[in-house]
Amino acid sequence: MKSYLALLLFFIFSSLAIAQNQTRIDSLLQAAEKLPNDTTKLNTLNEILNHYMYRDMDKAGATVRVQLTLAKQLKDQSQIARATYQMGVWHYNYGQADSASHYYSLSLTLANELKDPVAISKALNGLAIMAYYKGDLMTSDSINDLDLKNTIQAGDSVGMAMAYDFKGTINQNKGYYSIALKYVHKGLKIYEQLGDSVRIADCYNHLATLEMNLKNFQKGIDYNLIALKVYEANEDVYYQAQALNDIGVMYKLLNEEETALNYFERSIEKSKQANVPALQAASLTNIGGIWIQLDQPHKALYFLEQSIEISTRIGASRRIAIAENSQAEAYLMLKQPLKAIEKAINASQYADENENVSIKKVAVEHLAKAYKQAGDLSLALDYLTESKILNDSILNTNKIKTIEELRVKFELSQKEIEIELQEQELQVMKTHAANDRLTKSIYATGMFSFITISGLLFFGFNQRIKKNRIKHEKKEALLNQELEFKKKELASQTLHLVKKNTFIQELKDNLERLKQSPELFKVEFRRLILLLRKENAEDEDWEVFKSYFSEVHNDFDQKLKEIDPDITEKEIRLASFLRMSLSTKEIASIFSVMPDSVLKSKYRLKQKLNLDKEEDLVKYLNRI
Repeated sequence: MKSYLALLLFFIFSSLAIAQNQTRIDSLLQAAEKLPNDTTKLNTLNEILNHYMYRDMDKAGATVRVQLTLAKQLKDQSQIARATYQMGVWHYNYGQADSASHYYSLSLTLANELKDPVAISKALNGLAIMAYYKGDLMTSDSINDLDLKNTIQAGDSVGMAMAYDFKGTINQNKGYYSIALKYVHKGLKIYEQLGDSVRIADCYNHLATLEMNLKNFQKGIDYNLIALKVYEANEDVYYQAQALNDIGVMYKLLNEEETALNYFERSIEKSKQANVPALQAASLTNIGGIWIQLDQPHKALYFLEQSIEISTRIGASRRIAIAENSQAEAYLMLKQPLKAIEKAINASQYADENENVSIKKVAVEHLAKAYKQAGDLSLALDYLTESKILNDSILNTNKIKTIEELRVKFELSQKEIEIELQEQELQVMKTHAANDRLTKSIYATGMFSFITISGLLFFGFNQRIKKNRIKHEKKEALLNQELEFKKKELASQTLHLVKKNTFIQELKDNLERLKQSPELFKVEFRRLILLLRKENAEDEDWEVFKSYFSEVHNDFDQKLKEIDPDITEKEIRLASFLRMSLSTKEIASIFSVMPDSVLKSKYRLKQKLNLDKEEDLVKYLNRI
């Protein structure tokens, strides 16, 4: 409610903000001309660049080149790192992916040398976006996780919000919508606390896409209208075009064609203004789809041809295939099956080359109808059969995604608590610093335990370093960064395991003295709750997981109970994970035990199921 009120006030003063933006940029441009070539001028150029980046790409490009050249002349490594990162952003916005990746990687190397956590975060975010842009969601998610850890360690709220929001976008594209909603809301909450209206608008735009995927079209429209107002107030033409197109898509799905056309036409206007041909092509294809819905295929073909012409010019093959599928549909309406076949085959070939099942499915359906129109019933039947196979494949994929999403939730429950524990550790450190005398008194009696823990941690930590030093010494900057974070993660996990048994007793011994400082007691008590919650996190979603697993795998748990009525819940859980092909190491991580313990449990499970020593347990479970 507070965010809506804040945005409402923001909209009221939007006209004033636009005027102020223009006055401000004019002032900055005048100042830049008069300033000597020094750090102040570089900072001014960076502000000018941020203004132009989503308003005028040509001016943004000219500004960033001057910025980078001047930074190199002054040999200011910090400014070079910043200008290099901005060069990556500019190339990405201009659609030059390879150049963007090059500059992001270079900026990460410089940021690591400077040990600047904020600069490291920006570079990691850029590299995560590039991996996402290329369709490598696994790499993108991995880099984004590194970024999130870095921002938490540095206390960088803006970077943390960006990482959470982008994690939502990644999970949305994986089809994990509930996880995606959770992370976008986490990013939104931080932006609301910071009062960053543009970033809030970005989150609303992402939420709108999620709601559209969940078929909550009106809610998606409402989110995008909020975002659109903010983009208009900030003269962000690029994202105005995106939001307008997204709103048009949702009205199209609601069968409100006239309203949808209005938004698509406005999107095309803004796309031309921002010089973003890809968005222009998308809106033209969507307009073609509107005319197909209105049973006017001739008008549809006119707009689809324009879309293909623009997409061909910029090499947007996926956009061409989508438009050609729509052309095939229009030609079917005109009873021109041969032309429909030509277009559908083109789309099908693209789908085969790029393993795009959704485009392939539509193309095959059009081919079945076209060959039927042409009188070739044999080929029509072949394509109809292929269409059914693709439909079944998509349904099975969706079932697998349901299970996979639960598995991801299962793993995230552990990771989130570890992140929260890191945040609480930082809070504890701050509180201890403010209450130094009391802290020393409280932990004096636990000094021996602390020394023991430190010794074990130091020994384990150094062993890890020795084992990995040779293996990782030749890796690039990004992999070195990942190693550093993994070392920190190992230290955190080791510390938790060693401290677990001594912490509760130590807390009991010092409880009376902790009461003397309510603030410190509150922090330590909260930390204890988190530790206990982590211990039991593996059970939180088990019942939900079990119900879905049973549905997909034909009452797997009940069949196990029929084999042995005395089988335990833990043994059913182990069998389920083995059926999912999880490794011993992965299962050990979920159960928070050593791999040897899992091996022993597997042996006991084989005995309980009356299996011979030579019989493979996993193969047996897969047959149930």
